[in-house]
Amino acid sequence: MASFRDRWIAFWMGRAGLSAGGRLATRLATWAAPPYKGKRHLARLNRRGYVSPKAQIACADLRLGEFCYVDDAVVIFDSGDGGHVSLGDAAHLYRGTIIELGAGGCVEIGAHSRIQPNCQFTAFLNSIRIGEGVQVAPACAFYPYEHGFAAGQPITQQPLHSRGDIVIEADAWLGYGVIVLDGVTIGKGAIVGAGAVVTRDVPPGAIVAGVPARQIGRRE
Repeated sequence: MASFRDRWIAFWMGRAGLSAGGRLATRLATWAAPPYKGKRHLARLNRRGYVSPKAQIACADLRLGEFCYVDDAVVIFDSGDGGHVSLGDAAHLYRGTIIELGAGGCVEIGAHSRIQPNCQFTAFLNSIRIGEGVQVAPACAFYPYEHGFAAGQPITQQPLHSRGDIVIEADAWLGYGVIVLDGVTIGKGAIVGAGAVVTRDVPPGAIVAGVPARQIGRRE
């Protein structure tokens, strides 16, 4: 027989959502839930998923798949001229992750992908597209643009430019602290070692590491 706590959580999660009433229901469900990743099962109790009441969301075009999980202290922010943010079914964003949009950029995260804590997605000029089943370790950063640094002009006035979208294909794995720059595609099933700076495309199934990242092996 389900405990009172389980019944309480199930009752309020059945009413959870992004409306004012739905956010209140989420808060009441969270009150009885374990901390941190102990709350992940709440996302499975409602097709609308779990969006923490402590997440900060200011994005007019947020598209959530079924059973998504958005943890405490996640920030999703559109500076006013960004595109959309979409999370596929059962995608997870863990605490401290920041998604920021501007100048038409979008962020798309595929089904069953896991974004661990304190990652940074800054989608200006172009977009960041994460495939299905991608594993992103903590403190990774994605920048689909570059900042000018010509002499004789303050850095704050330098223009932005971009070589194109960042694309991370299905089943890729990025280690702790990876930085991915504009115009880069990381192929299906590739592995990027911790601390790497990825400045050019990574073939499917490749293993890369270093600054800048270079291929050191293959998954075969």
